[in-house]
Amino acid sequence: MSHASTAGDAAVFAEPTAPVKAVWTVNLSLATLAVFMAFMTPIQILLPLQLEHIDPHDKNDALSLVTGLGALVAVLANPLAGAWSDRTTSRFGRRRPWILGGALAGAAGLSITATQHTVAGVAVGWCLAQAGLNAMLAGVTTPIADRVPLTQRAQVAGWTGIMQSFGLVLGALITTLLVTGVRSGYVTLAVLTVALALPFVLRHSEPPLTRALRPAFDARAFARSLWVSPRRHPDFGWAWLTRFLINLGNALGTLYLFYFLADAVHYDDPGTGVLVLTVIYTLCAALTAIPAGVLSDRIGRRKVFVVLCSLVMAAAAVLLATLHTWPSALAAAAVLGAGYGIYLAVDQALVTQVLPEATDRAKDLGVINIANSGPQVLAPALAAPIITHLGGYTGLYATAALVILIGGLLVNRVRGVA
Repeated sequence: MSHASTAGDAAVFAEPTAPVKAVWTVNLSLATLAVFMAFMTPIQILLPLQLEHIDPHDKNDALSLVTGLGALVAVLANPLAGAWSDRTTSRFGRRRPWILGGALAGAAGLSITATQHTVAGVAVGWCLAQAGLNAMLAGVTTPIADRVPLTQRAQVAGWTGIMQSFGLVLGALITTLLVTGVRSGYVTLAVLTVALALPFVLRHSEPPLTRALRPAFDARAFARSLWVSPRRHPDFGWAWLTRFLINLGNALGTLYLFYFLADAVHYDDPGTGVLVLTVIYTLCAALTAIPAGVLSDRIGRRKVFVVLCSLVMAAAAVLLATLHTWPSALAAAAVLGAGYGIYLAVDQALVTQVLPEATDRAKDLGVINIANSGPQVLAPALAAPIITHLGGYTGLYATAALVILIGGLLVNRVRGVA
């Protein structure tokens, strides 16, 4: 093996020390914006509108079915794509081929979804979109662990993290103000998904993995690796559970936001209402994410910020549970955004510090990302019966507050991170 090849392999697996430049962060953030815009806008706006037109009497159950099946695909696709990404020996690196390929596949799935006129057809299209977008997600989440040193990690994670909210705002603006119709909304999202991925893919090189050091892929071993033993890696286990519960609470609180505004708040234009709340939420998240990331990097502490964000987010859910008015919804959006901004910056930095193996970063982050997509499977199954049998939207948001609070407190069980 040549000296250059050895140095390249060392760069692939080494803990990063060189600071990344601002343009790198900007372009990774654009790619992250693309994937979350394509994820969140259909869930919050396009799918509810499409399914309400297809099946107005059972729209809640239809939305639960479609989003639940899509999230189930995400649970499988993300770690699988991550494992293949860890083993990719392309001269373009391990992550960029998956970012571009996932963007193209996700765009195709969105375009297929746009043409469907049955619940089953929407479900198939959305599952195809989820498969592609989760391959893209595996590519955009791992560069932070691959390339960003610990002294920058929460700051960069703050910028990429708030793209989740910016993605929904941009998607909502597009689908409510700039284009008309569900189909044109899906197609516009598909085009932007690919376009926003290109700057990072085309401008930033990464060290390729040589075939000599490519880990062998064994299907049975991979299936076993999806279970990262909490006994052997307790910090990883507690970090996963914390993320799962906070995201479950967040999913319970946001999944039926469109219908909450229509049925409980009686807001005249729930689509516009979702947009207004999302803008407020995003602005407040942006105001807290970057300062929290900078402060976390500076003092070298993560867990206290996770606890703080869970308290703030739970307070927002309690507000939604107790008051079903438009002013209270505005206030809750601001509080929830402020809390989630802190969470987005610090939690991603925390989980990159508890990954078991450098050679399996994308796969292990895929397992961590099940804690993002898994709640999307569970939340619809929980939310519909809670609304029906446990006090309507009051019961739903009270449950969300409790789950978020428990998740935030459990982060204290992570011992290897301050």
